[in-house]
Amino acid sequence: MSVYDYTARDLSGRDVPLSDYRGRVLLVVNTATHCGFTPQYEGLMRLYSLYRARGFEILDFPCDQFGGQAPGTGEEVHAFCVNRYAIAFPQFDKVLVNGREAHPLFRYLKKELPGMAGGTVKWNFTKFLVDRQGRPVRRFSPNTEPAAIEEHIEALL
Repeated sequence: MSVYDYTARDLSGRDVPLSDYRGRVLLVVNTATHCGFTPQYEGLMRLYSLYRARGFEILDFPCDQFGGQAPGTGEEVHAFCVNRYAIAFPQFDKVLVNGREAHPLFRYLKKELPGMAGGTVKWNFTKFLVDRQGRPVRRFSPNTEPAAIEEHIEALL
């Protein structure tokens, strides 16, 4: 198994095979627009700008599961992110990351990298780093600033 075995719904409702990102280093992040960690979008955009041309991609999955901190439709969340943080990386439709209705990609990521939260996603802006073969290799807590991930991205590129 790898992340390439999954699909995710984009903002237009189309299922996107994650195999479309085959061969790229991925950072999969569950995000929210009204969270104390929301300013991390700036750091994520910085990483994306620095490394995209070398084969790096951020896959953004808004999640309203933690305190209702991603209110509105997927399109409204996307508009906020583009207008406020000028994001340019792929943003998918809203997902759940924990529980029986969790998106299958996040069930897989949590199984491969259970982390300190006992196999759950603790909060918004949990980050999963995936190598070019689609294997999850490192998990970062919401407290981890995007800049602190840079050396790990470089090592995979």
